[in-house]
Amino acid sequence: MIRRLDLPGAACTAPDTGDSRMSAPAALRNRDAIVSELQQVAPAWGRALEIASGTGEHVIRFAAAMPGLQWQPSDPDPARRRSIAAWSAAHPSPNLLPPLDLDAARAGWSARTGAFDLIVLINLLHLISDDEAGTVIAEIASATTPGGIVALYGPFLRDGHPTSDGDAGFHAALRAQDPAIGYKDVADVIAQAADRGLDHTQTRAMPANNLLLLFCRPVTG
Repeated sequence: MIRRLDLPGAACTAPDTGDSRMSAPAALRNRDAIVSELQQVAPAWGRALEIASGTGEHVIRFAAAMPGLQWQPSDPDPARRRSIAAWSAAHPSPNLLPPLDLDAARAGWSARTGAFDLIVLINLLHLISDDEAGTVIAEIASATTPGGIVALYGPFLRDGHPTSDGDAGFHAALRAQDPAIGYKDVADVIAQAADRGLDHTQTRAMPANNLLLLFCRPVTG
């Protein structure tokens, strides 16, 4: 589902590029920290999926920093996919695929995409409903190879509450635009992932009070 929300740091067309590239200030602020963390846990080889790639400013860095992985960006929004393609053309990597039309909140996509050794989701769960978030987590679990890694980044509630004034304000602003969306609680996300067969391995504190939740699908048999 594509929602049109008024968000701080929302993507905007870059007027001086002459192409379809868009830029999100939040992506530029957090991508170095995310790249650094992912390099520590990502498999050396295999297939990687970024869900809701947005402008494409994350995945071009991921592909360059982790060249052993074949990176599949995705987004349900045609304008975002054009931006991803334009950024990919401006910063080409041989391991970066064209963007995939994928709405991660619609059930069934994992059966079409095949399995991935790394799945990365950045700043989406708080922008969708609880039911949609449950679908996203279920599909991610189904699309993760045995031994594969899942990385969920974003702002979260702790024990049902925001932990800063900024988070409280942002959570309230999201709910004002759509009562179905807003921050998800860390414990609930971890529990849903566990129900789908993903083991929570680490929670890493990130800049701006965000978290990186890391999971692994156990190797069985």
